[in-house]
Amino acid sequence: MNTSGPAGQGLRLIPFRGLRYVPERVSSLAAVTSPPYDVVVRPDGLHHLESADPYNIVRLILPQADTAPARHQQAAQTLKHWLSEGVLAPDSEPSLYVYEQRNAEILQRGVVGALALSAPADGIVLPHEDVMAHVVEDRADLMRTTAAHLEPLLLTYRSDDDGPGATAVIERTTDRPPLLATTTEDGYHHRLWAVTDPADRAEIETDLARHQALIADGHHRWATYLRLQQEHTAPGPWDFGLVLLVDTARYPLRVRAIHRLLHRLPVADALAALDDLFRIRDLDVPLPMALDALAEAAAEGNAFLLAGDGGFHLVDRPDPALLSRTIRADRPAAWQALDATVLHSVLLDHIWRIPDAPEHIAYIHDTAAAVEQAERHGATAVLMHPVREEVVRDLARQGVTMPRKSTSFGPKPATGLVLRSLDLD
Repeated sequence: MNTSGPAGQGLRLIPFRGLRYVPERVSSLAAVTSPPYDVVVRPDGLHHLESADPYNIVRLILPQADTAPARHQQAAQTLKHWLSEGVLAPDSEPSLYVYEQRNAEILQRGVVGALALSAPADGIVLPHEDVMAHVVEDRADLMRTTAAHLEPLLLTYRSDDDGPGATAVIERTTDRPPLLATTTEDGYHHRLWAVTDPADRAEIETDLARHQALIADGHHRWATYLRLQQEHTAPGPWDFGLVLLVDTARYPLRVRAIHRLLHRLPVADALAALDDLFRIRDLDVPLPMALDALAEAAAEGNAFLLAGDGGFHLVDRPDPALLSRTIRADRPAAWQALDATVLHSVLLDHIWRIPDAPEHIAYIHDTAAAVEQAERHGATAVLMHPVREEVVRDLARQGVTMPRKSTSFGPKPATGLVLRSLDLD
């Protein structure tokens, strides 16, 4: 995505002194990393990460205590303790960081740095999803208490040529030995390099200043950055946020769906409420084949896959009259046609009348985990088909946000490879 605004109105990325694990103090770098906080499937995934290594980063991003203030204070104390013990240590000089993720199918490279914050109205960093106030409040309390950015957001931009710029620096940098290299249990190989040469940094910064970015992952953390910036009126480190910027013209991302787990709605009740309003077909097939059927139906219109009773139920072809009276007419047609729009406006708000609160709805990235949890607890999993990236970008350009948790871009950066302490900047 390119900017068309005046020079100097694009992305401003500056170096910082990254906090990194000292390899000799942990069992392995892989054992102390984590997916982003909102991807960890709790409690199973949380317990798995906590047991991987006593210094796993999940103890900072998802601390466990009886109250929110106690959790955040525990994270701050843990961070302070790890720094004093030498488990984490700051790099000797400010750097931008080149970060690479690779597996057998995908290669992703980008630049990690501290990005100047900007409001959506500025058109520099574009959100595409709504956020939930309670999540922003929780993340703000955690960042405020720890005075740290514990995991980078994933932002994308699109370069317009292969000439000098950030991508050229990235390619040159990856020819050198990395600062760190590790392979996480999901099969991804991770490498990180520091970019300290002033000429290389200037080349990156000049290039990025011509572009705008789309928030691919981290809307709640971006909203948190903006909230905390407003609390600090004097210029300083709170004016910048930790991000990973990826040029998707060179390294395309994958877009996946985020599924819903409806804690208090049994599948039978969910289906009964949809009778005569949607077409419902029961599928006696394994999950992969059910997802294929969902994809085929989604190509024709709105479609969802309900699970939780041991089977799969394909729900599609909503009543047009139902859509017209329950979906806002003051939004673009592409927004009105989104599965997430129909799910939230029609199913959750109008038919099932389920409040969008944690005690009623969980958002789960992993398809099998959503089905398993629904079956275990007598709940309903609503499985979604991913939206196309070009739809996301077009709506973001129009300043239109999608319903929260509409997309999952990836691969997401591993949490724990580089952190930002605001006390050091």
